[in-house]
Amino acid sequence: MATVQKITPCLWFGTQAEEAANFYCEVFGGDSKVTRITHYPEEGLADFQKDFAGKVLTVEFELAGQKFMALNGGPIFKFNEAISLMVDCADQAEIDYFWEKLSHVPESEQCGWCKDKYGLSWQITPEQRMAELNSKQFAAFMQMKKVDIAALEAAK
Repeated sequence: MATVQKITPCLWFGTQAEEAANFYCEVFGGDSKVTRITHYPEEGLADFQKDFAGKVLTVEFELAGQKFMALNGGPIFKFNEAISLMVDCADQAEIDYFWEKLSHVPESEQCGWCKDKYGLSWQITPEQRMAELNSKQFAAFMQMKKVDIAALEAAK
């Protein structure tokens, strides 16, 4: 029996929900896909929503089996580092791949964290959790932007 995902993260975009969902599906590939798009109604909108009539409201999509919703809610709210999406990577090549695709704000890079072109924060990490690092490895990790597995191993 298939399990039903009970919690679906909803990501608030100004007007780029569909573009972002398509970008993330391209980055994660495989079975990642947009599953549903809804539009704002033509009538019944609040005054501040009048410009949204007929435009994309939500985009439901899946990345690596995880369901998400992207919402075009206008410029009221912006992403910040209080929430990030963690990507467990099998090896350095996978870390390099996701870092290349997702890191777009160099001044936000620290300890495997990066920010994409939409402002969403990501943690691109090895499958080995940071809590498993010894003190020397942790000290090396704290100096990194993108995680370097060989440097962590060398710090043992």
